Amino acid sequence: MAKILIVEDDEEIAMLERDYLEIEGFQAQVISDGGAAEEAALTGAYDLILLDLMLPGRSGYEVCRRIRDQVDVPILMVTARTESVDKIRGLGLGADDYIAKPFDPAELVARVKSHLSRYQRLTGGRGEDDGAIQVGDLRILPQSWKVFKGNQEIKMPNREFALLKFLAENPNIVFSKERLFETIWGYDYVGDSATVTVHVGRIRDKIEDDPAHPKIIETVWGAGYRLNR
Repeated sequence: MAKILIVEDDEEIAMLERDYLEIEGFQAQVISDGGAAEEAALTGAYDLILLDLMLPGRSGYEVCRRIRDQVDVPILMVTARTESVDKIRGLGLGADDYIAKPFDPAELVARVKSHLSRYQRLTGGRGEDDGAIQVGDLRILPQSWKVFKGNQEIKMPNREFALLKFLAENPNIVFSKERLFETIWGYDYVGDSATVTVHVGRIRDKIEDDPAHPKIIETVWGAGYRLNR
């Protein structure tokens, strides 16, 4: 049974989320304070996190930033702030999805199920590695889902790793943002190809010697992205 962490300071909304999730068979815990939520998330006890942005103690943005590289589960931001800049900022910090208030509880449950299902598909085959992919000083281990730059392991959430792995398995081919979005996020994901841009930026920050002038993942203007190998 999947366990969901609900981080929400509006008690009415938190109880609504909890009740609908529990009806669907999930375990759900509610925490209303950002600092306490960060401590709980880092225990690794949860399969998915629903994270409000406007929280006492510590904002949802800050919580996401602090836990993203240490907690490898889907993070769904739930907030009344729907401007594009807020969405892009949240995705840039590593959130997997963005749900605007007011929301249909049935849609929220459907999003939770979709992300859990995709996460399980992405991570289901991890094991000992065969067929490591070498790109310069970058080593990608497809089975154990690890990335090393030299001898230093680079922490990557699922979608970042899946995107990097796909590009590395198909080197020197230009893929449009739309194609990458459909391949990594799927048709049932509520979002758009701008998500790809955000994730490519995060990957470059981790693997490129000079992210402002990337050599590994190259932008082909008007066409998409290409991993050079």
